[in-house]
Amino acid sequence: MQAPTEILQAIALQKSLKVTYNRMVVTLAPHILYTRHDEMYIDAVTTDRDGRPPRELKLGTFKVAGLSDLQVMEEAFDGMYGLYNEDDDKYKGVTLFAIAPESAAA
Repeated sequence: MQAPTEILQAIALQKSLKVTYNRMVVTLAPHILYTRHDEMYIDAVTTDRDGRPPRELKLGTFKVAGLSDLQVMEEAFDGMYGLYNEDDDKYKGVTLFAIAPESAAA
């Protein structure tokens, strides 16, 4: 199980990631890569869906195996710590890579 380089690069540089997910082109702000039941997932904020902004910004979970056509964008994003909490129990012991903690970003 190896994460696509594009996901790691997008998280490390806090750059948006354009992907195809469920036959829809979406732009994501990926915050964390982790495992669950021996599968890799990212939690990310969708910033664009088929060329349109979402009704509301929220953190979504995306199975890495379901992502295709991954492309790191030049557009940077700020960590959305109001939506994402690196200390959430679901990430304990399974985090592979994540954006800088809120305290480091301040």
